Amino acid sequence: MHRRLPPSNLYLREEELRRGIELLYFAYRDFTGAPDAMLAKRQFGRAHHRVLYFVGRNPGIPVSGLLKILRITKQSLSRVLSQLMEEGYITQEQGVMDRRQRLLTLTEKGKAYEEELFSSQRERIALAYKKAGPEAVSGFWEVLLNIVDDENKESVLKQIEK
Repeated sequence: MHRRLPPSNLYLREEELRRGIELLYFAYRDFTGAPDAMLAKRQFGRAHHRVLYFVGRNPGIPVSGLLKILRITKQSLSRVLSQLMEEGYITQEQGVMDRRQRLLTLTEKGKAYEEELFSSQRERIALAYKKAGPEAVSGFWEVLLNIVDDENKESVLKQIEK
């Protein structure tokens, strides 16, 4: 594949920044394509996918913790959670120490579906990593982390280093 890379001292020019933004948009479109099609079959959307993913990565997460990760309104999360619980993908239990807490966990059905959604993305990322090599992957991670707002970097690092 032929890539037009900017000379090292020109990567901050507007045209190069626009090229990077466009690549990010196109990559995200294709990264989410297969899961979007699977979600649509069940009348789910990307919010459902994110909830399934982060509840799966954080079993027993309180609703408040999920809200912090997703940065969506309680109303939006409530609609998505209600649907996922009604259809048997997520369970909710009261906290032991604080009975006001609602702790979320994937059911077996939820785990299987989350794995199905994840598998297409895992394959895409693994292939991209393999083609790019370890130095490029390290640089990619660094760029992504530097896109994250400074005040959120610590919590993001804690999340991804589990």
